Amino acid sequence: MIDDPKYIRNIAIIAHVDHGKTTLVDGLLKQSNIFRDNQSEMQQDLIMDSGDQEKERGITITAKVTAVEHDNYRINIIDTPGHADFSGEVERTINMADGCILIVDAQEGPMPQTKFVLGKALANELSPIVIINKIDKQGSRIKEVEDEIADLFLELAVHEDQLHYPIYYAIGREGKSWKNIPTDNTEDGNLSVIFDAIIKDIPAPKVDIDKPFQMQVSALAWDSFKGKYAIGRITRGKIKTGEKINVMKDGEISNKAQIDGIFRSRGVNKISIDEAIAGEIVQLTGIADVNIGDTLTDPEHPDALPNLEIEAPTLKIYLGPNTSPFKGQEAEFSTGRQIGDRLEKELESNIGLRVEDDGIGFLVSGRGELHLSVLIETLRREGYEFEVRRPQVVTKEENGKTLEPIEELIIEVPADYVGAVQMELGARRANLKEQFATPKGVTKLIYELPTRALLGLRNILTTNTKGTIIMNSLMIDYQPMGAPLQKLRNGVIVAFENGITTPYAIQTLEERGVCFMKPAEKVYAGQIVGLNKRGDDLEMNICKAKHLTNMRSSSSDGTVQLTPPVIFTLEECLDFLENDELLEVTPKSLRLRKIELDHNKRRRSNK
Repeated sequence: MIDDPKYIRNIAIIAHVDHGKTTLVDGLLKQSNIFRDNQSEMQQDLIMDSGDQEKERGITITAKVTAVEHDNYRINIIDTPGHADFSGEVERTINMADGCILIVDAQEGPMPQTKFVLGKALANELSPIVIINKIDKQGSRIKEVEDEIADLFLELAVHEDQLHYPIYYAIGREGKSWKNIPTDNTEDGNLSVIFDAIIKDIPAPKVDIDKPFQMQVSALAWDSFKGKYAIGRITRGKIKTGEKINVMKDGEISNKAQIDGIFRSRGVNKISIDEAIAGEIVQLTGIADVNIGDTLTDPEHPDALPNLEIEAPTLKIYLGPNTSPFKGQEAEFSTGRQIGDRLEKELESNIGLRVEDDGIGFLVSGRGELHLSVLIETLRREGYEFEVRRPQVVTKEENGKTLEPIEELIIEVPADYVGAVQMELGARRANLKEQFATPKGVTKLIYELPTRALLGLRNILTTNTKGTIIMNSLMIDYQPMGAPLQKLRNGVIVAFENGITTPYAIQTLEERGVCFMKPAEKVYAGQIVGLNKRGDDLEMNICKAKHLTNMRSSSSDGTVQLTPPVIFTLEECLDFLENDELLEVTPKSLRLRKIELDHNKRRRSNK
């Protein structure tokens, strides 16, 4: 056992989405000899992205802690999300680190989330190491990226020492790294350069083993064997199995507990130990009533650490019990109480989330569309059904004025589609700050626009640019609330009555617009079944069958040729919604519908 903090290194891996952060962590795990040659992890990619949605979406959603050993040093590695929607994960875990590794793509350079995560790391006074990754890319521009990184550090550094950072070069997916730019990307290399840099350039934890025990809880985990695990870095003292501790919330003692077990990470596993010292990142069991941000202390010295600072949410969405005619048919959990209990449990670990009662449902606030859609998808996979309304921005009041969040949007798109992008963003009253051509043959546009103008934008621009667009945004400020945006979507086609869709009726619908339904699907009155070609809503009987007659014609007996229906993803459904519509979510289905299902009441309310 390492019993001296000077042999411990705690690092956070930070980067923009898809710059190779989790892939580099894979390489560090594999080259640290944590796994046997025949273990499945040696053949696996994205080892740390263990959740189903993480694997499907190809992004890190929750921060995770792992540990490796190198030359008698224990290196605790915190793999953080790169997307700003999950910034709460960065904010709650970065305080466990003493240094950070910033990974930047050699072609893309610093991006909006690079700025966000680096700003958080430097504000916490972490010692930085920079790795320029993917140097084998055809459009690699290492020297320009180095200059862009230097400008970013000048903007974000808290003190002058942070401007003196080492730079290394890597091809993460091949497990190669170098101190200097290699003349040939096939040149031999491994990640020992990175291991040595962590030991040399990242400071040991500044802690005192001889003082009374203190630790802030930065994460929680559960399993059926040990129950709840409180995860954090010991800031001072030692802790042994069986010792008693105080749990402190908001500076006050909330309860007392006894430590049942102490665990530390080794690769993807937990190792049971009898004692842990200051500087270690550990997982403690036996503390049932504990939350993220709580301080665990020695009973004789109950002094709490400051609460974790989490930035405010920017989007909110109504989430409540399903009120459609199909409620209760496709889910295990559907009542308001069951949904409320599940959201309360989510708040224990998802600290970027806020939940308020709102009638029979709840107002759920998060850091962006992705943050909220991941929660919605998690709930439906667990067997819940509910309905959600159109996302709304979270405003704040200041000096008698209503302020709304403003985003910086960076778009990269081929020159052929610049006009389509500018037209759409002009309609959303976005302010173009900068536009220039990049060496890789695309145009880069930087906009500022309200968060509410981003709703639905990604899907429209992806379609208008044939999937060639790259766009990233970051909330930068608050400004006085602007004028309402005009409706940017056509009207919808709404089912007139309950029933089963027929090919004959769908063929008629296709003459009026785009169909969302397949034949022989159950629908109810008020359900949205298509997109109208015109700006107003249209009611239609999509269950109408063709009348049978004793007359025959040369064409009447032919089969109906239908266009495949448009099937929306969850994010596309949320983007599609208008203020008088909602989305019914079940484990099996996503149904768009009007809030008011009765067509007579809808007609009266529109007059």
